[in-house]
Amino acid sequence: MEWENLHPLRKPQHLRLHPGPILELLRVSGTSQTSAQVAKIHSTRWLEDGFKLDEKVFHNDCVNLTHNMGAFLYDDLLAVVSLRYQTIHILQIRDSGNLVDVRAIGAYCREDDELFLNSSSQLAGNRGDLVDNGTNHDQPNSNNSFLSGIKQRLLSFIFREIWSEETDQTQRVQCLKKKFYFHFQDYVDLVILKVQFLDRHHLLIKFGSVDVGASRNTDQLPAFFAVYNMETTEIVAFYQNAADELYLLFERFCDHFHATSINSMYMNFISSHSNNIYALEQLKSMKNKATSVSQVLISLSEVVTSLPFYSFLVYLWNSLWIFFLIRILPGMFVKKMLSSLPLNCQSMSPSPYFDQSLFRFDEKLISATDRPRQSTDHPIRFISRRQPNILKFKIKTGPEFGGADGRSKKYSHFLFHPAWPLALSFIQPSLFLPPSAVNIHFRR
Repeated sequence: MEWENLHPLRKPQHLRLHPGPILELLRVSGTSQTSAQVAKIHSTRWLEDGFKLDEKVFHNDCVNLTHNMGAFLYDDLLAVVSLRYQTIHILQIRDSGNLVDVRAIGAYCREDDELFLNSSSQLAGNRGDLVDNGTNHDQPNSNNSFLSGIKQRLLSFIFREIWSEETDQTQRVQCLKKKFYFHFQDYVDLVILKVQFLDRHHLLIKFGSVDVGASRNTDQLPAFFAVYNMETTEIVAFYQNAADELYLLFERFCDHFHATSINSMYMNFISSHSNNIYALEQLKSMKNKATSVSQVLISLSEVVTSLPFYSFLVYLWNSLWIFFLIRILPGMFVKKMLSSLPLNCQSMSPSPYFDQSLFRFDEKLISATDRPRQSTDHPIRFISRRQPNILKFKIKTGPEFGGADGRSKKYSHFLFHPAWPLALSFIQPSLFLPPSAVNIHFRR
């Protein structure tokens, strides 16, 4: 059984569609990751008449809206990351559609932090006037010399964690020198890159260097994850992007990272390695491949070591190889898996056609994740799980796009309806260009 392709829509202008409840309240348009301009968030009554109810404007700012990377919706709360001003804006979407500022996390963590600092500065300035009759007016503004509130919370948490590792005072000081003071400037230079809700009170924040924010491939670059409590303004957990502890949490409780409304059926049909045995087997297969490569290379190194010539140099080379294979290579796999955190809002399609308990398909060509993948001229096949090797249906990406010889690369990604047998495919000539054709597919 095939899916019928309707006549494609050519060259759509400013087409941006997202699955799930975000369509009812939110339409996002704005800036790219690297340019600072105006970013707008519109609250619209899209499903009824498209009437705009409210909007939030970020002037001269940088908000990465590609695949919703800079905005995360949880129930009636919306988190928006300002990359330029390093601020997490928390908005509430009221029943009327109005966007209300709840808090801004960045320079200040509590609502009255700015008022307290300003009043303290004024009090200190008045005392200075009494002492030196205004001779300190040329001093720089004390507010500019402070670290941001979120950065101070982060440094305090790291300090306390390292402090509690040792009970002996001498060992404690040495440990602080190696793990905290030596890397102090690196921690200070961290920037907020991405954020997601874990629940109504906790945020998962990704910190990294400026290089991570500017690079396209960030899998192996150092980054950190912090769990932040918005009510207490405290950091409650902190992990590096190669931490086995965080990876185990992600492997066992992946569904908890897909934070959605408790009243939503959105997550019930999304397959993950936490709720689906086939997805778990696929993850274990990837992990075993990484481990098997390490074991094969270690075996080859042991064989080379047994050779009589240049034994010392071979032994030294072999030791370096084993260190790389045991310490570095497994960490690369963990980094690759954790590079998707924090997860993008509504990045997974809840369509039952992506339920891995029902169908098997080539995830190199199509998956529930909203990402463009290299297109193929052959139909994408969906195989039944209950009846192995039985083709249930296939779907084509539509008419050829590219050069006249048909050999030009093209990319496509699919947007499935949550329940109906209806899908859209977006054809792109490049990963960095907007779609040039949109196909509508329905099942015969």
